[in-house]
Amino acid sequence: MTPADDFHDSAYDGLLDHHTVADDSQWAFGTEFEDPLAGVDTTVPAGEDPHALAAYCLMIGDDALVNAHRLSEWCSRAPDLEEDIALANIALDLLGQARLLLARAATASPDVVPPLPPGSPVPPEDALAFFRDDAAFRNVRLVEGDNGDFAVTIVRLLLFSTWRLALLERLQSSRDQVLAAVAAKGVKEVTYHRDYAARWFLTLSRGTEESRSRVLAGLDAVWRFHDELFVPTRIEASLADSGVGVDPATVAEEVAGLLDEVFSVSGVDRPDLPQVGAVAGGRGRDGRHTEAFSHLLAEMQSVARAHPSGRW
Repeated sequence: MTPADDFHDSAYDGLLDHHTVADDSQWAFGTEFEDPLAGVDTTVPAGEDPHALAAYCLMIGDDALVNAHRLSEWCSRAPDLEEDIALANIALDLLGQARLLLARAATASPDVVPPLPPGSPVPPEDALAFFRDDAAFRNVRLVEGDNGDFAVTIVRLLLFSTWRLALLERLQSSRDQVLAAVAAKGVKEVTYHRDYAARWFLTLSRGTEESRSRVLAGLDAVWRFHDELFVPTRIEASLADSGVGVDPATVAEEVAGLLDEVFSVSGVDRPDLPQVGAVAGGRGRDGRHTEAFSHLLAEMQSVARAHPSGRW
């Protein structure tokens, strides 16, 4: 009997190529995916600085990537199975957005991709995720902190998704075709993220005394990063003026109105708390991050950095 005969009646028969049954290469998942931007026009819009476009894509891509990692940490740890799956799916949505945006950054300006060993099979978007140091990341600091309890995560998700949805809605009209396409898909995803978080915020706020106290504590912990979301960098302001990006300051009023609606029905006062200031003159968009981010990055990047030429 040949090895192929052994698998003839197996339920797993279709997973193997009987002609190459001794070749394990098909299990090297992770490096043979097609280009995430295949078939999309990646031409930089006329008159735009490719470096600025790449930097902008890193900003909103890093926001999604870091928050996706934090949310993925809830796998097998959420209050119940349904929420475990919900948080994992939200993390996957954000990871998909991050992959497209980091790939766009690499096509706009290839020099943003960190150098890897010759012959490394790592695609550009993975190199950007796993081989940049913390100072090269451009995410807002809101997404960096430890998850805390479920209430802290819900508060952070509510604030983040309300803000990100407002940005993506405007990005749908971007002159950059990739950004417009990512935004059009992302609006549907992040609408669910916002509604999920708002529903849980209301449920916890108007639940037991314990659940309400935890939401209020979570709000105190997260809100100190609120104002940073609406501080535009020079690049964001410039790309907004040219019709490619969005100035986050322009969504502040809309986001405030939506959050106030949630606070009102939840019986929660809008926080009035001191904000985390700039560090050495910069914020998350400038590569100035919290201590928690260094620990997050060490964990997220550990396997890739240990095996920079590995095939997964």
